[in-house]
Amino acid sequence: MYSPGSMNGGKEADIKLLEERLAELERLVEDLEGVSDAEVVDVLERAVALLSEVNARVEAGLAGDEVEAREIGDVLEKVNFGPFDAALEDLETRPEGGSDGV
Repeated sequence: MYSPGSMNGGKEADIKLLEERLAELERLVEDLEGVSDAEVVDVLERAVALLSEVNARVEAGLAGDEVEAREIGDVLEKVNFGPFDAALEDLETRPEGGSDGV
């Protein structure tokens, strides 16, 4: 059974983690203003590590979304939309204000 709550929980956790990483990056930018030249390398190394983690998570999310989209496409290919299309065509060709006897 489809459960959007369980699926969204993982994405929400990932988004929260990404927000935390971005907040840390912002703090590192602020720290750069007050660190000595010797400490700049350490701050930049931490920033690169955070950016790598963020990038990896974004790429993983995109890959997961691609798989999900493919699965949805596979399901939609199996659905027969013929009756829906026929009903829609009937609505479009029905004279305005006309009644179908229902």
